[in-house]
Amino acid sequence: MANYQDRQIHEECGVFGVFGVEKAASLTYYGLHSLQHRGQEGCGIVSVDNRTFHRVKGEGLVTEVFNEDNLRTLTGNMAIGHVRYSTTGGGGIDNVQPFMFMHSTGDFALAHNGNLVNSFQLKTFLEERGSLFHSTSDSEIFAHLIKKETDSRDRIFPILEALNMVEGAFALLIMTASKIYACRDKHGLRPLSIGKLGDGYVVSSETCAFEVVGAEFIRDVAPGEVVIIDVNGLQSVDYSKFKHYNMCAMEYVYFARPDSDIEGTNVHAFRKETGRMLYEEAPVDADIVVGVPDSSLSAAIGYSEASGIPYEMGLIKNKYVGRTFIQPSQELREKGVRMKLSPVRSIVEGKRLVIVDDSIVRGTTSRRIVKMLRQSGAKEIHMRIASPAITHPCFYGVDMSTYDELICAREKDLEAVRRLIGADSLVWLSPEALYKAAGGRKELCIACFNGRYPTALYQSIHDVNKDKKC
Repeated sequence: MANYQDRQIHEECGVFGVFGVEKAASLTYYGLHSLQHRGQEGCGIVSVDNRTFHRVKGEGLVTEVFNEDNLRTLTGNMAIGHVRYSTTGGGGIDNVQPFMFMHSTGDFALAHNGNLVNSFQLKTFLEERGSLFHSTSDSEIFAHLIKKETDSRDRIFPILEALNMVEGAFALLIMTASKIYACRDKHGLRPLSIGKLGDGYVVSSETCAFEVVGAEFIRDVAPGEVVIIDVNGLQSVDYSKFKHYNMCAMEYVYFARPDSDIEGTNVHAFRKETGRMLYEEAPVDADIVVGVPDSSLSAAIGYSEASGIPYEMGLIKNKYVGRTFIQPSQELREKGVRMKLSPVRSIVEGKRLVIVDDSIVRGTTSRRIVKMLRQSGAKEIHMRIASPAITHPCFYGVDMSTYDELICAREKDLEAVRRLIGADSLVWLSPEALYKAAGGRKELCIACFNGRYPTALYQSIHDVNKDKKC
């Protein structure tokens, strides 16, 4: 079950694929390691060697699931991999991807990042026609839509038909015995990029993984596009002419690694720019700027540069706490934040602080951070948030699916949020600043900030099942 005491929100998955490179599975291992921040609950790799599929998957981190012995079984020069974060009821080995499917028209494997908003309707449609589901993941729906075709047409045709039946957010890799299909939703909600490695190719949810495996970025998969990767190179097919670039703003704000480039914008540069604009919109007289590790540090640097207020490491993160820490009592839960974040008393004592954070979701940890800093002698604490207030749930693959989880949805008066957190002042970045920080782009998904969802939702936003995540 998702721990509401945890400050973090989680992106649901990351995908990585390799075509035409020796020891593809080993490269996929390194790619998944670079994408570990996108999912820590489970991971898997499927490879193809002489039309035979091999798979290793398990619950845990990439370094826990894979070793030299099981990687050695993943032979071949093609592979796809997946890292997963699960939410309430969505865990278990059955939901760990990639999925494999054996079919008379040809075997294939599938890995998916995102969330389908019409999954209930599609699953009902498929079950009424005899499909049996082996997981609670909506990612399996793709496979059943594809393999329901039993004629001799090329695989791309049922893939295109399947993609036109689903609605929502997805970056999808489908691997057959001879090809990898890289697919992206028509709204452009999830990132997916292609790189060149020797005579072969790699595909990744984020470009940061290219540097690790030595690949050179070529281009992004466009919204509504399927890129076919085979011995002939890259071929492009559009499954939809309805194309928008509604990239999830939280990819820039929080999820992606700072060394990734998303649709031509570097994540670190974006965050620094939000910090600069945050100072322009909400200046404050203070002694030092402190970022909440890790994703807020770039914005804090930007705020410091724009304001001239020195940037200091006033909070230190313990990177080895969090994933397996059991909190059996309220007393231990209260100590949890101190185990993850520690104030540096000699830095913050007697100082007026600007605390820059990327977002406030539930508010619990923000309140504890303020309390810890005051106990360490901070004179004033001014919270500056490098994104707008999160007032609406996300239905595209982020684990904040109910209003009850969101402090800014429960408290319509944002001044009440400040009082609950205990800060001397509290200001969020404007939505307009996000577009400017991304180079003046015209489209982004900011539904969690303004409630304007780029897709139909098919179900009441109060009734969407949180378990139907990838």
